[in-house]
Amino acid sequence: MKNKLLCEVSNCPEDTWKIAEKLVSLVNKQGIIALHGDLGAGKTCFVQGMSRALGIGIPISSPTYTLIDEYEGENPLYHIDLYRLSNSIEVLGIGLEEYLEKDGLIAIEWAERGEDLLPEDSIHVHISKDDEFKRRTIEVYTKGN
Repeated sequence: MKNKLLCEVSNCPEDTWKIAEKLVSLVNKQGIIALHGDLGAGKTCFVQGMSRALGIGIPISSPTYTLIDEYEGENPLYHIDLYRLSNSIEVLGIGLEEYLEKDGLIAIEWAERGEDLLPEDSIHVHISKDDEFKRRTIEVYTKGN
């Protein structure tokens, strides 16, 4: 069962950033954010909005090849990308469990590749794109009762 926190439409990157900033204020700049969506849906763009809300003044890009990037701001941001990993065993190999215990905001792209390792209270963000109208639907929810 999903407990919906937000469901909004983004028509441009700036809209996505504002939705991400709203989420950061809802979670009080702490927590695990599991990002889901097809390639090019806007997961990294969403993390850019999160970084803006945390006062991180440097550009954020996808850590597809580095797997994990760490940023200092008002609170730390740990940006993790599991795209190149295929299962939870590989995800354990990069030390995800250690990051899940850190203070700050942990944003995990392609989170479904290690979903069984995520705590129950993780917040999920699903971004779906509508190429015809060049917009994104961003649904933010928790799992559980």
